[in-house]
Amino acid sequence: MNSASLREVGLVSCVKSKRDEPAVPKDLYTSAYFQKMRAYAEREHDDWFILSAKHGLLDPDGEPIEPYDETLTGAPVARKREWAEHVFSELAAVGLLDESMSLVLHAGKAYYGELLPLLEESAVAEISIPTEGLAIGETLAWYSERL
Repeated sequence: MNSASLREVGLVSCVKSKRDEPAVPKDLYTSAYFQKMRAYAEREHDDWFILSAKHGLLDPDGEPIEPYDETLTGAPVARKREWAEHVFSELAAVGLLDESMSLVLHAGKAYYGELLPLLEESAVAEISIPTEGLAIGETLAWYSERL
């Protein structure tokens, strides 16, 4: 299957900065970093989802959720692995792991490190991490240059 016929789905990580009140997932996260990832995902991908440290895979337009203070940054490998297995199951449940998919990860290594090996063993046609290896300033610049 050529990449022109693939469904491209962005997976955007959650961030620490959140509203003080419940909100639909796409509106809960308030940092400039998240706003840039969201804008890019909405413009460039066929669909997008949020990778939440607390909730797993979130539909951006899903039910409102409460603000939370949970991150995978600095979490033990066992916690990251458990989270990755949970998210992988959720991706499968919503049909995002077949050969018609191209997944684009907009996340730091804390979020994709344990998930990537699972994705690579799935039927997903393409997996990319456009900002892999970039520092946060470089990552912000990468999004700014493309928006």
